[in-house]
Amino acid sequence: MALYTIADLHLSTGPGTNKSMEIFGRRWAGYLDKITENWNAIVSPEDTVVLPGDLSWALTPEEAADDLKFLDSLPGSKIIAKGNHDLWWATARKLTALFEKNGIATIRLLYNSAFLAEGRLIAGTRGWFNDNSLNIPKGTDYQKLVNRENGRLRASLEKARALSPDAPIVAFFHFPPMRGDFVCRPLVDTLHSFDVTEVYYGHIHGDYLTPRTAIFEGIRMTLVAADALNFIPYRILP
Repeated sequence: MALYTIADLHLSTGPGTNKSMEIFGRRWAGYLDKITENWNAIVSPEDTVVLPGDLSWALTPEEAADDLKFLDSLPGSKIIAKGNHDLWWATARKLTALFEKNGIATIRLLYNSAFLAEGRLIAGTRGWFNDNSLNIPKGTDYQKLVNRENGRLRASLEKARALSPDAPIVAFFHFPPMRGDFVCRPLVDTLHSFDVTEVYYGHIHGDYLTPRTAIFEGIRMTLVAADALNFIPYRILP
């Protein structure tokens, strides 16, 4: 059994959500076929794949059903988290009902929750990133958003530690908690308080020259956006 991760699949398989990603570069040409071929080649039914955000371009849970059924059809157990483009994301109750209605059996939600998989505790949240491309409405309280995400991170980490007092925690974000000169100090401090030393994040596209992994204050942070990985799920262990 193995643990993998890949973010930012940006699926658009359902009717009414046909959106091309090729405007973000030639690497996105035929990306659905790449995801399918690469995933099937390396992930087995016994493995776990964590997907930290931007899964679907859908706007409602119903519109996202085809994309979620596509994910469900791929090998392995999937743990999904919310990204900034996951506007279809609803309450856990509504999404669970959607899964049951569509026979989706291999997907679990990482949202104020935690899981034990392949000897690792899986925790995390969306996070927040001071990124001008997000088109944040004027007057948005950045600190309020950070505090909310930090609360969700802490809740997830507390649930992780309750599952096991000794297993290592691996944290997953959609937005990077640190990148270049940007540091989301509250999130990093919370990671330190739970002795987290391994982080995976997505969101960043088209940056193929910068090393994908950086060490910051003893925390190893790795970019796993799908295009950065050339649409090959990243193997965390063994």
